[in-house]
Amino acid sequence: MQRLDFAKASPAAYKALLGVENYVRESGLEHSLLELVKLRASQINGCGYCVDMHARDARAAGESERRLYAVAVWRETPFFSPRERAALAWTEALTRLSGQPALDADYAALKEHFSEREMVDLGLAISAINSWNRLAVGFGLQPAA
Repeated sequence: MQRLDFAKASPAAYKALLGVENYVRESGLEHSLLELVKLRASQINGCGYCVDMHARDARAAGESERRLYAVAVWRETPFFSPRERAALAWTEALTRLSGQPALDADYAALKEHFSEREMVDLGLAISAINSWNRLAVGFGLQPAA
């Protein structure tokens, strides 16, 4: 049950976060990669609304069912490119900040596949989805039945 409509309660805050989202969308990072990142962070954060939305968005953009099902276990499958794997590892590292002994290794892998600007833009995308997740979970946003 939705506790609060955060967009209506604070339109300026919603608009600010939407501005970050729009920047990320126009950053040049692949749309398919961004959807995988958003889906993985949302899975980790237990955000049913965002998992539903980003799975649908990825599917509409041409993502395969097989890869969508495998995002939660991406390390155990051969379905993702080295660039996607680096982005998914970085997503997990930044989403689960406490107890990150492998942060240096994840960063090294990221640096192999992304430019410095792309690394910052990806970090911003991960920060944005974590913010959306926290608002959606905290205020009880639910996917439509």
